[in-house]
Formats: sequence, structure tokens, C-alpha cells
Amino acid sequence: MDVDALLLARIQFAFTVAFHIIFPSFTIGLAAFIATLLVRWRMTGEEHLHRLARFWTKIFAVSFAMGVVSGIVLSYQIGTNWSRFSEVVGNVMGPLLGYEVLTAFFLEATFLGIMLFGWNRVTPALHVTAAVLVAIGTSLSAFWILAANSWMHTPQGHEMRGGIAYAVDWWAIIFNPSFPYRFAHMFTAAYLTTSLVVLAVGARYLMQRRYLEEARTMVRMGLGMVAVLAPLQLVIGDLHGLNTAKYQPAKIAAMEAHWDGSKPADLVLFAIPNEKTGRNDYEIKAPIPGLASYVITHDFNGKFKGLNDFSPEDRPPVKPVFFAFRTMVGIGMLMIGIGLVGAVLWMRGQVFAARWYLRPVQHCWPLGFIAILAGWWVTETGRQPWIAHGILRTADAASPLAFWVVATSLALFVAVYTVVFSIGIYYINALIEKGPGGKAAATPSALPSRPLSAAGSAMQPGE
Repeated sequence: MDVDALLLARIQFAFTVAFHIIFPSFTIGLAAFIATLLVRWRMTGEEHLHRLARFWTKIFAVSFAMGVVSGIVLSYQIGTNWSRFSEVVGNVMGPLLGYEVLTAFFLEATFLGIMLFGWNRVTPALHVTAAVLVAIGTSLSAFWILAANSWMHTPQGHEMRGGIAYAVDWWAIIFNPSFPYRFAHMFTAAYLTTSLVVLAVGARYLMQRRYLEEARTMVRMGLGMVAVLAPLQLVIGDLHGLNTAKYQPAKIAAMEAHWDGSKPADLVLFAIPNEKTGRNDYEIKAPIPGLASYVITHDFNGKFKGLNDFSPEDRPPVKPVFFAFRTMVGIGMLMIGIGLVGAVLWMRGQVFAARWYLRPVQHCWPLGFIAILAGWWVTETGRQPWIAHGILRTADAASPLAFWVVATSLALFVAVYTVVFSIGIYYINALIEKGPGGKAAATPSALPSRPLSAAGSAMQPGE
């Protein structure tokens, strides 16, 4: 594959995986949310919980279908565009992906039909059980996919024979050095993404004074998760960063646009990294000296490798990693703010009446998706030039295809994805606009313009 064809192959995979990742990330959290609603319904008998579960199950079905379709495409691309990758690391990656099918996908496929179509057709206990098992299946899927991806970043438990990786310790392969941090970080991101969507839809209904009972439940459950998980994600991200600094120092250097590793690093808030000159243009630093060193090493005088410590061919592209990382962190801080402000309003019994808070929050649903895409951009672009770190370079993993072949398939993917996924997203928005049923509107007094007291806020134990 020539250089231009290689670039197109990378763009094609980035394009398709970007579409794919947003749907599993959403359905992982949404499956758990639906299961929680159904369990609570069985425990309390409150019908609005049942209506909410049925409403979100419709959205789950559309998202799950688009995730499956886009995931199948990725498998084919590995065989068509990246045959050398399959040859070199297939002995490790193949079984890991196979385990995902045997455990997670089979579990989901077995009980998904009951979850989607079992309303009033099977016993409530069986339907709730099916929803719980589907939620477990989505989590198992994330487990195996992230184990495979993490091994590509921090491979171990294998041996190289004739340029081919052979598994020798599956325990070490699965639980490789970066897997615990990557799994916790991604899993929390998935739950945060779903929680923000649920919170935004609940805020939207409150602003429209529709489905008020369901809206209050969505705001409580979504806000509760955001308030807890957003600060927790900051801690997990810090631990993940320490692990990355140990095993992938070039990625950390690119994330911080840090060039000179001989001295402590200041935190760069904004810059235009210049790879030709080995410095940052238009640099704006945080006023605290050595702050980047403290973030990376937990020592203001600590040192970590700079980009100039690596030869140019061993560095990742700096600009996309640098800006994507700041996008992810910026959105993460915004999530923390949304959660903390909402929690204070909740404790004061004002969250359902604070229109100044609900108005922007109803539009916050894309934040989790953007943060996930930015995070994966950091992760995957920051791994370059390696496709399997220390084992196989990206340039050596590609199939020997002509430029026009890859260009044609890329153009077709863009056209088909634009049509299919636009229809899917349009349909999801139509479902949200239609709402969960039940009492569609309320009198103006149902959403007072003045703050509610704690007693009047309808916050019941367990909700």
C-alpha cells in the first residue's frame, strides 16, 4: 500500500470507528438504566417507571442496531485494509474478539428479543431478568473489546516467533498493564454519556412542561449519576495518565506538547505545537510553574520525557493529540460543574424549578459523545506510529491495495453512513419528541416559577 492509500485507509477506519463507538458507549449505560428502571418498577409498582423503561427501550433498540451494523463493518475492514495486522497479531486478537462474541454477543442476542418484544408477552419477572442480562452482556462486550484494545497499547503475555505474536499467558494478555485503567475510564465515560442524555431529556420535558413525573425521575437519576461519576472520572483519568506516562511516554509528551524533558514542565493551556521547530507557537501557560510535572508525576519538580527525546519517526502527531486531550478535559470539567450545581439545587429542593439551570442542561446531551470521541482520538492517534505498540507499526500493517480501491470504499462508506445514520438519529429524536406516553402535559402550576421546598419537590426515597 502506498503512502496515500495508507492515509486513506487510516481515515476510513477512523471514520467508521468514530460512528461505531458512540452507539455502544450509549447502549452500555442505557441498558443498565433500563434494567434499573424495571427493577425499581418491580419493587415499587410505580407505573411511570414502567413507561420510562418502555420508552428508553425503543431508543436502545435503534442505537443497538446501528452499533451492530457499524461494528460488523470494522471486522471486514481489518481483513481488507489491514491484512498484515491480522497476520502478525491475529493469534492474540482473534481469540479476544471471539470471546466477546461467545460471551457477550450471544448473551445479548439470546435475551434481547425478550427485552424488546416481551412487554405483556412474558411474565414481568422474566422480562426484568432479560433486561438485566442484556445489561450484563453489554458490559461483557466492553470488557473484551477493551482488553483487546489495551493489549495493542501495552502488549504482554506473548512471544514473537518469526515476526508473529503467539499467546503464552492469557491472563497476562487480558489483564495487561493498561487494561484496568482503560476499562474503568471507558466504562465510566459510557455511563456518564447516558446519564447526560437522560438528564437532558428530563430537563427538556420539564422546560416544555410535559411528562412531569417521568421528567423528574430522569433528572434525578441522570443528575445523581453525573454528580457522582464526573468527579470520579477525574480520579480515574489521573490514574490512567500515570499508567500512560509509564508505558507510553511519547503519547504523554504529545498530550502536553512537552518538548524538553530535561526540566520540569509547565502546564500548556493553549499553543500551536510546531513539529518542524520542536517548540510551541503562541503558547499560553498556567501561572503555576511545574504544574504539568505535578499532573504527570505528582511532583512539581518531577521530569518526564519530552518529544525531543524521541526520534521524529517515533513520535505521534502532536497537534491532534494535544487539542483532543484539551477538548476531553474541558468537557470533563464542564460535566463536573453540571453535576455539582445540579446537586446543590437538588439538596435545596430547587432543581425542578431552576429554569436558568434546566435551559442549558437540556442541550448538554452531546457532551459525552464528544468527550468519548476526543478521548479515543488521544488514545489511538497518540499510539502512532504503532498499531500494536513495540510489535507492529501502522505502516507495516496495511494490505497492498491501490489508492483508488481505498478511495472508492471510503467514498461509499461516507455516503452510506451519512444516509443510514442520519435516518437513525432522526428517528431517535422523533421518539424523544413523542415522549414516554402517559400524561403528556401539565398545568403551569405543575412547574412553579419559584423554588420548591424540599417537601414540595416530590423527591421520594429511592428516586
